[in-house]
Amino acid sequence: MADKEIYDTVIIGAGPAGLSAAIYAGRATMDTLVIEANQVGGQVTTTSVVWNYPAVEKIDGTALMNQMQQQAANFGVQIVHDQITDYELEGDLKVLHGRHDYYARSVIIAAGAKPRELSFPGEQQFRGHGIAFCSTCDGELFTGLQVFVIGGGYAAAEEADYLTRYAKHVTVISREAEFTCAPLTAARALNNPKIDVKFNTEIVRVTGKDYLETAVFKNNQTGKEFSYQPDSSEQTFGIFIYIGTQPATAKLTKILNHDEHGYLKADAALATNLPGVFAAGDIVVKPLRQIVTAASDGAVAATSAEHYVTALKQRLQIPIERKQKSATKPVGQTTRLAEKSTAIVHQGSWFDAKLQQQLKSIFERLSQKVTLQVLSDSSQKSQELQSFVKEFCDLDRHLDYQVRTATGEENFLPLLELLDQQQNATGIRFAGIPTGHELNSLVLAVYNLAGPGQELAPELIERIKALPVTKIKIGVALTCHFCPDVVSTCQHMAAINPNVSAEMLDLQLFPELRQAKHIMSVPATMINDRPVIFGSQTAEQLVAACESATVK
Repeated sequence: MADKEIYDTVIIGAGPAGLSAAIYAGRATMDTLVIEANQVGGQVTTTSVVWNYPAVEKIDGTALMNQMQQQAANFGVQIVHDQITDYELEGDLKVLHGRHDYYARSVIIAAGAKPRELSFPGEQQFRGHGIAFCSTCDGELFTGLQVFVIGGGYAAAEEADYLTRYAKHVTVISREAEFTCAPLTAARALNNPKIDVKFNTEIVRVTGKDYLETAVFKNNQTGKEFSYQPDSSEQTFGIFIYIGTQPATAKLTKILNHDEHGYLKADAALATNLPGVFAAGDIVVKPLRQIVTAASDGAVAATSAEHYVTALKQRLQIPIERKQKSATKPVGQTTRLAEKSTAIVHQGSWFDAKLQQQLKSIFERLSQKVTLQVLSDSSQKSQELQSFVKEFCDLDRHLDYQVRTATGEENFLPLLELLDQQQNATGIRFAGIPTGHELNSLVLAVYNLAGPGQELAPELIERIKALPVTKIKIGVALTCHFCPDVVSTCQHMAAINPNVSAEMLDLQLFPELRQAKHIMSVPATMINDRPVIFGSQTAEQLVAACESATVK
């Protein structure tokens, strides 16, 4: 094992529990690694506003997780993306199997939980075509439509309130006789004039062709059913499901003690039944699953792991040499920029002083020129895109822009495409104005073309280079925090392989595409006109999907 790096602790999951554990472990100068399969920040990043985190009156869920991630990075903690598929947790040396093998003296399981499904007829069929689980990602796509929220807890009440900024009307469907959350949270739904609440009610089934067309509900006291159908002008409606979570304990329930629902049992020190294995956050049996309790769990688990590892090293006569590690770069640091909202008709500066400083610090690492070419028509959006690009390019000498009148061959305008130093098209395009979260995608595209670029596993790079002609389109909403990771990964592939093109499309601007592909959820990835892939995807998953889409 001499050539294998052995960590003091490996933390599975980068939600509030995992990041809190990383902060405490890093501050204790433990050699720490965090492994995250999906989005850093976990379920909190799907929360529109966090109202109950101590000392913070309210904060965007993604912003809160970004701050936690930065704190962990400041203590030298590294985060990698991988899916752990098997565990060897007995003995003094733990082994975690994923795309790579990871070795640790202690392990903290903080993999969290995923949204629970109801399994009613039509639920899977219409996922992405009307059924959704993230209001901040998909809410914008239901602008002017009727929306149903299924659930009666914290998330249902809060997200129903949030969805009223887009939906014509929101109806909460709760099987309980009242909300199960705190009265103040429930009041956000009960007192909102755009929300109706139907208690003692359950969803029975949904039907439709390409979109949701009918939903049937039942009063669980009387047994009486009733249905909803949109009028002809609306065509469809939305259903957002918030009924709790299911723990991510696959492969773990065979080796760790758990309850009947799969949640892991842990003692007051958050130790499981195996020495050196700890659990924290939503994955643990406990009465309250909130961000603050997850953060507390992370702190306790990391402290317990430190005590365990110290005793283990003393027993094995391994020198205890700890020193503060240098700060690391947070995963996707360049994709976590200050956000700026965009009105329908933009006025004033696109980038405030804080955002300009963030961007300039990234662009300092550019070594080649990039030209941002606008394909313009006579629309107001084209004028806005031109002003956005000009202001963006003024931030660094490596950035230049030019405007070309569209020829009529382009289906989606206005269009921004990136040209390399030799003025060659790179296949990287943005249909619409890449503001909101999609500013992150543009910055990363420039960084990958003209700077050091993001790191990718060497074997993945070779697979990308081997791809034949591959055309990728990613439908996004500018409010979606999952979309930039998919867009930037696909565009990174285009930067590596000239056979690959990757185009971001703001679906709010192109309703005809949404209708043609029956898209009601983002990110919506379309590869060579194959069926739409909905949801967040890792680099490995996207490369595999491209390989599958190009097989003859």
